[in-house]
Amino acid sequence: MTQQNLNQMLDEMRQAHIQAEFPSAILRIDRLERAKKLLIENRDQLLATISADFGHRNIFQGLATDVLASIALLTDAQQQLNDWMKSETVSNPFDGMQTEIQYQPLGVVGIISPWNFPLNLAFGPLASVFAAGNSAVIKPSELTPQTSELLAQLVPQYFETHELRVVTGDADVGAAFSALAFDHLIFTGSTNVGKHVMRAAAENLVPVTLELGGKSPVIVTEHFDLKNAVERIFTVKTFNAGQICISPDYVMMPKSLNQAFIEHAQNFLQESYAARFFDNDDYTSIINNKHFTRLQHLLEDAKTKGANIVALGQESEISDRHKRKIVPILVLGVTDDMLIMQEEIFGPILPIKNISSVEQAIEYINAHPRPLAAYYFDDRKERQQYFSEKTVSGGLVINDVMTHVIIDSLPFGGVGASGMGAYHGIHGFKRFSHVKAVVIQSKNAESNQRLRAPYAEKLIATQTMLNQATTAYT
Repeated sequence: MTQQNLNQMLDEMRQAHIQAEFPSAILRIDRLERAKKLLIENRDQLLATISADFGHRNIFQGLATDVLASIALLTDAQQQLNDWMKSETVSNPFDGMQTEIQYQPLGVVGIISPWNFPLNLAFGPLASVFAAGNSAVIKPSELTPQTSELLAQLVPQYFETHELRVVTGDADVGAAFSALAFDHLIFTGSTNVGKHVMRAAAENLVPVTLELGGKSPVIVTEHFDLKNAVERIFTVKTFNAGQICISPDYVMMPKSLNQAFIEHAQNFLQESYAARFFDNDDYTSIINNKHFTRLQHLLEDAKTKGANIVALGQESEISDRHKRKIVPILVLGVTDDMLIMQEEIFGPILPIKNISSVEQAIEYINAHPRPLAAYYFDDRKERQQYFSEKTVSGGLVINDVMTHVIIDSLPFGGVGASGMGAYHGIHGFKRFSHVKAVVIQSKNAESNQRLRAPYAEKLIATQTMLNQATTAYT
């Protein structure tokens, strides 16, 4: 699709939005319902296509995270919409004046969705976009081309062209898409690409929501059951083969826990996967050869620089290039000069960095870009609060990992290098709405009269007020 075609598409959608009546709650709920119908009625084909794009992905993973999680967000928006759309009355200092906040649709919103959860990270934002009364254009990832093409075929069966469209294409199309004059643009992906998206959007002063990544740390203390911590960590680290933006990226813990951590991980993976991964239907492939090679390079670099590689599978090899599968791996003895501690891993590899105290972990986290999520294992309430106050991350989960993303009433988003803006629930509704101040002046227009000349008497009264305010500070 050429830049001219994209501009024409956006112009048509914007004109349709302008000419249409203010989208009612009924219309918004209907759009949300049609999005749900698309997912429900085509779930088998969608899930099979996602698995084909990955090389292999268990249907349960797609059903739970891409279909059901998306439906949950769409349903929550339907159920809460009437309350969200209500104007908010706010107080003011003038008698008889009425002041309120109204939420208006922005217009046409662009959604650039990634490959790791190709439905969830398209329809999740869409729930907020539709709830706020906007139309949308989705640009799905070129790394899941069959899924993207299927979406492009399905969407016109459920939506008019002025409501929702899908644009497919390679990275060049993605770059052109991010340069369009949308009324808002949401991008989910890497921090590096996010910089390019934000730069392109800035040319048209398009506001952006960036859901990026980064290195989400896990801190394990001696004041939490280590077996439970390991099981909760590896439940997520092996889910989708660790290809999740909020997957645990590295663990910080005392060196005294290393051996027990390894043993608990081995036992858990034996129970969950029989410690066999290449022929295991429950274990997901790495998305493509490029990412497979990148993960291998991270391991080779760490090993060359002195790290200890602990494979947690029973296979004689740690990877199978034909099936693009890598067994879960622990990397001990890591140092900051290793690429594995510099880049987001996005795979089933988990570095262990030993620390002598939680304070040391906090200092390390604060010295690096702010992560999308942080995970802290400690049963002591006061230390939980201490860690929360001393660190900044997009989200924080205590005594578990990734739980925050499945709670629709919580905002989901990053901070600093891990993103800006948040959505899910009412937070998404407000994010994709124009928050409009509305004032109805009183009959005597007191606020207006205060500004009228002559000013002599008003100057004396104003100076008296200033003196009273100054006195309060002395």
